[in-house]
Parts: sequence; structure tokens; C-alpha cells
Amino acid sequence: MNDTLIEIVCENNEATISVEWGTSLRDVINMLSKPERPYLAAYVNNSIKELDYRIYRPVSVRFIDITHFEGIRVYERTLFFSLQKAVHDLFPGKRFRIPHSVSKGFYCEIEGLSHISDDDIARLKARMDELIRQDIPIARRRLLTTEAREIYTRLGYDDKITLINSCPRLYVTLYALADIVGYFYGALAPSTGYLHLYDLKPYYNGFFLAVPKRTDPDRLESMIRQEKMFDLFTEYQEWNRVQGIPNIGMLNHRILAGEASDLIKVAEAFHEKKLGNIADAIYDANRRRSMRLVLISGPSSSGKTTFAKRLGIQLRIVGLNPVLISLDDYFLDREQTPRDANGDYDYETIDALDLKTFNEHLERLFAGESVEIPRYDFISGRRQWHEEPLQLDDRSVLVVEGIHGLNPRLTEKIPDEYKFKIYVSVFTTVMMDDMNRIPTTDNRLIRRIVRDNATRGSDAVATLRRWSSVRTGEEQYIFPYQENADVMFNSSLLYELPVLRAHVEPLLYKVPDTVPEFGEARRLLKFLNNFQAVAADEIPPTSLLREFIGGSSFRY
Repeated sequence: MNDTLIEIVCENNEATISVEWGTSLRDVINMLSKPERPYLAAYVNNSIKELDYRIYRPVSVRFIDITHFEGIRVYERTLFFSLQKAVHDLFPGKRFRIPHSVSKGFYCEIEGLSHISDDDIARLKARMDELIRQDIPIARRRLLTTEAREIYTRLGYDDKITLINSCPRLYVTLYALADIVGYFYGALAPSTGYLHLYDLKPYYNGFFLAVPKRTDPDRLESMIRQEKMFDLFTEYQEWNRVQGIPNIGMLNHRILAGEASDLIKVAEAFHEKKLGNIADAIYDANRRRSMRLVLISGPSSSGKTTFAKRLGIQLRIVGLNPVLISLDDYFLDREQTPRDANGDYDYETIDALDLKTFNEHLERLFAGESVEIPRYDFISGRRQWHEEPLQLDDRSVLVVEGIHGLNPRLTEKIPDEYKFKIYVSVFTTVMMDDMNRIPTTDNRLIRRIVRDNATRGSDAVATLRRWSSVRTGEEQYIFPYQENADVMFNSSLLYELPVLRAHVEPLLYKVPDTVPEFGEARRLLKFLNNFQAVAADEIPPTSLLREFIGGSSFRY
């Protein structure tokens, strides 16, 4: 027996392979049959690793490509870093930012350029294509923080200096691409040559970065104009700038300076002001065009339920009588619920709702009739019926909350002039640094892990396992209709991730390395490690965040 050989299990082909001590994952790929698409990274014992990772003991390996949820993230980070290099070469001294996602891609800005011309785009594309052809290696380096700080100072990356100063640690991990360095809280591909598809287009004051479709990587995601969402992102980013908190480093500094209490008060007051503005708009619509139906939609863990309850209070202030209905109560009985591709009950599809009964109830209510409203029992999977029927009066506004609120099929029998449509989601606008935005899906996932554990008895493994199905449903049934909204509400709170950290970390640490969800749990833990923790003591009982961490004065 050769003592230098190590046996590893390759989950992709369910085979055991003998490799030399110190063999890299890239070398292992060369031992396998050629994959349909290039592998970008791998899970080693369910922990994400880059392909330069070397094997020194028996492990289980699962390679991933761009069609995997983490694989597309690896591709996007590699694309961001390559684009940063292209901007660095063509616009030396200019800061490059990717502040947020939009239109199934990413909005990018170059500091000091209020307009990106077609010629600028052509030059950037040409430089990007050249970098991809050159197949430049991307090296991962672990340095003393003092060394990293010197490098950042030399390059003028004060955003990254602020972050590492606010979360002191002895070592940090950097990535090097030719003459630039960067920090990413996730894996990257080994080189620029792994990029095969992208596009750049002028967009507002910057440009739009289009990325491949995860489910069809040979095609780019379609660029869909999302003016309302873009305006909301822009408004909140400007608000963060005025508050002096454009990134997590500055947020941490404010927390360390003892200003967490003020941050909570200001963020909650901002929400209250926005809710009041929406209530005023509903009042005007009610008087102007006899609007009677408020439809609230948004993806999972956006805080729709608390939003609806708080909006109800604001509506009473302006003299209306809000009547709240949850779409969940119109679920079909469980045995009638459609099933997804895996054979599981599909509660994400609009066809899981009894649309016929729902529309009949709306028509009868608006005709002044008394209606018995159902209440869905999630334990038995069956509908029950309220003992007291519901009836609207002259001041009543029906407020309907649920993920399908903006889908035209939901209220196809109700005239449009009766409707006021609201889209609620977590539009996280504070950035890690110039190159690392905080994905809104991460924010919502962390909220959901905490809430599922507290209210449904689900551990983090169960929530993480379900999340890909939730996201698939959102992409199919929710996101296509978000621009139908009359107004959008950003339910994120500037201080919430520092608060959620203490609630979610113990749950994530319990995820064992024996399950595939271990890698995602570790990624989230690494992400949260960038935040200074904040106690929940001063969060008001009506806060939207209370829906997730508990202590709300609302009944759910």
C-alpha cells in the first residue's frame, strides 16, 4: 500500500478515488470525466472550498458548477473582481462600486463619472474580454491584518480599512488579481478564464452588469427595467450617506461609539414616516377613485404581516377602517394542494390558493354582503371558518397580505380602480464595502431562520434545506409582478443584522458537517462575523423586526 495515497469520495460520480497527498481539487477534476460545464468550486466535507484547495486527509468532495446556487455566486464574485481590474486599468484612481442588484443583474458606478458613454462601455468590454483571454490566476492570500491595512492604504481602499478596523482580527484573507487586491466573503474561481458570458450596458449614472441565467447558463438574464425598485435603492443609499453610514465599517464604528440606541430610534422613525406617507396615498386614492382594496405582496420574510398591521394603524389615523385578510387562509386543503417537481406540496404557487372562493368573497364584500372568512390550520392542513362573518362599512378598506398580492390572477374579477398595490421587501442598502453588497436574500434568510426556529420549531437545517425551493417560487411567482406596485416599501432596518447576529449564530453553529446545508451555514457565519452585535432591548414592540426575534405587541 502506498502511504502517500489518500482515498476520497467524489459525490459527483459516487466513486472512491485514490490521490496523492497534497493533490489539489483542480487535479482531482482532471481525473474525472469531463463535466458538462466547468466546475467552479467544491464542497469538501460540506464546506465550500476553492479549486486550489489541497487534500491532506480522506474527505468527501462535491464539485459545483454555475447551475448551483453557490456556483452562480462564485461566478458573480469572479466577474466582479475582473471588472474591478478592468476599471482600475482604464480609469486609474477612480473608485468602483457595485451598490446593489437590479433587473436580474447588478448596478455599477465609477466615482467621478456622472455618465457612462457607449465608448466607455466598449472600452470596458474590450478590457474584460482581454482579461478573460489571458486567463489571469486569482490567488488567495492570508495576511496579517497590519499587512492588509498597508496594502489597502496604498490602493486608497478606505472602505475596507474601515471594515477591518471595526472588527479587529489578527489575520485576514485577501484575493490578488495581477496588481489589485480584494476581499470577498465567499469563494472565487481560480482564474479569469472561467468567465464565459456577461454584458455591460449604460444604466442611469453608471452601467448595468448582466450575468448568465443560473438555470440556463448559455443565456444572459434578461434586462428588465425596474425603475421603482431602482429609485427605492437610490433613495435609501442617499439616506444612509446622509446618516454617515454608507458601509458596515461605519455602522460598526457608530455601534462601538455607543450610538446603537440612536440608530434604532432613527431607523424606526424612518419606517413610521414611510408608513404614514403610504397611508396618506391610500386615503387620497380612496377619496379620488373609490379604492377599496389594498394588496400587499413581497417575498418570504419581508415582514409583510407586521407591515400590514402597522399600516392598519396609520389608516385608522386618517379616518379609514382597515380590515385585514391573510392570503394564507385561502390555501386549498392539503390533499388538494399542487405538488412540485420533487413531489412535495407546493405552497409557493398561486394555484395552492382557492382563487374562485377568494374572488367570490371579494365581490360579495364590495357588494355590502356579510361573508364568512376561512382560517387555515397549518397543523391539520385544512380550512376552518370564522364564527363571526365579515362585513365592510363605508369607511372600510380591505387590506390583503400574501406573496401573490400583485399577481393579476389573484383579483382578476375586481376592477383595477378598486386596487392599491404595495410591494414589501428587504432592500438592504448599506454595503460591506465598495465591492461587497449585502444580498437581500441573505438578509431575508437570516430573518427566516430565526423566526422558523422560534415560531415553527424548525432548526436551521430545515430552513436552509427549504430555501432553494422558496427562492425558485419567488422568481416564478413574485418577482415578475413587483413593478406592478403603486408603491414599494423597504422593510430593512439599518441596525437589524447586528441584532439578528446574536439570535441566529447559535442556530447556525448547530448545523452539523454531515449535511449539505453545513456550507451555507458557515458562509452566513463568516458574513455575520463582520458585524458588531447590538442588543434588542431598545427595539420597540411594534418594530417590524419583532416579527422575527419575538417580543411584538401584535398578535400573529
